[in-house]
Amino acid sequence: MMNEVLGYLGLGMMLGLAGIGSCYGTTIAGNAAEGALKKDPTKAASYMILSAIPASQGLYGFVAFIMGILNRDLATEGPLLFGIGLGVGLTCLFSSIRQGQVCANGIVGLAQGHNVMAQTLIYAALPELYGILALVAAIMA
Repeated sequence: MMNEVLGYLGLGMMLGLAGIGSCYGTTIAGNAAEGALKKDPTKAASYMILSAIPASQGLYGFVAFIMGILNRDLATEGPLLFGIGLGVGLTCLFSSIRQGQVCANGIVGLAQGHNVMAQTLIYAALPELYGILALVAAIMA
């Protein structure tokens, strides 16, 4: 019974923390985009692209969640799922928030007339890497 509780907690953290991170990350960048629209509304598509990037972390948590449900026996692997869930959840939470901050700064730069779209995408890919690594580790465990 305790193994199952730990397993369900792990699955919940995988999905929940990654989703919360995506919510925070996208709204951090989205708030910058709202302000930037007042300064230069012609770059709305670029603002939207950068605002959407942190949403990917929630997808990684969702994929890890599905893989955990399909490939794990909660009765025997609950503690393992708890550890995987904690790792994936926290990694995606923090990487999404930080990614949102990077994207927000890129949005501000674009609104100020700087051509920083490509550089911002590269910088945003760096925290993304850790969400991907957490997903890969969850799949391999």
